[in-house]
Amino acid sequence: MSRLRLGVNIDHVATIRNARGGSYPDPMRAAELAMAAGADGITAHLREDRRHISDADIEALAVITRKRGRPLNFEMAVTAEMEAIALAHLPHAACLVPERREERTTEGGLDVAGGHNAIAPVVRRLVDAGIRVSCFIDADPIQAQASKDIGAQVIELHTGAYCDAVRERTGEAERLLANLRNTAAEAGRLGLEVHAGHGIDYETVKPIATIPDLAELNIGHFLIGEAIFVGLVPAIQRMRALMDQARANSEAELAQGISR
Repeated sequence: MSRLRLGVNIDHVATIRNARGGSYPDPMRAAELAMAAGADGITAHLREDRRHISDADIEALAVITRKRGRPLNFEMAVTAEMEAIALAHLPHAACLVPERREERTTEGGLDVAGGHNAIAPVVRRLVDAGIRVSCFIDADPIQAQASKDIGAQVIELHTGAYCDAVRERTGEAERLLANLRNTAAEAGRLGLEVHAGHGIDYETVKPIATIPDLAELNIGHFLIGEAIFVGLVPAIQRMRALMDQARANSEAELAQGISR
């Protein structure tokens, strides 16, 4: 297995800033600290209602990530407004997500199969502009195939249900983790790069990180919350260490199995 990349989502630094309507804390400072702490890229979701990340944030993030040679992953709804913003700033990647005004956070994956006719033209225009397109989907091989069919190069698996099951001790965690593994494997067979994100914390990251087909995790809310207690840099560094440890242990177990 190759090294697992870590993308840090800084949305909720902007949430705290916006609560007072000022300029502090600055999401750009968070992005700089995250990259210094070991983040391989920065993720930001510009929502239709602008509840956290702003248009000015995206403009500034595009500049500093390009300057630092790190990718900006622009999470966006499939709308004409967001497409225009992506095409104006040309981030490294655009992750297409579902979005409803009343939701507190993204509640599930994008229905790529059901929305093929509306999503495919947007994907084509983004790809033609040199943007790497990802579809944020539930762990479902049908949605992985649909993502391939519309021309996406990447899928990001929604890990929220698994993480909730672990925390709530519902007994469903193993089944949900198996679904993630199976969908990641199928996406790999289709030639898609596989990412994962949503709800990941220190308890859930290690099982997820051992999924061999994963290339990247995108983590935000937990890291920003943990930063309140320990600081952003230590929070990211610990997550990075847990990811690396999980990968190393999994590779060692695989090697032992082959040698027997």
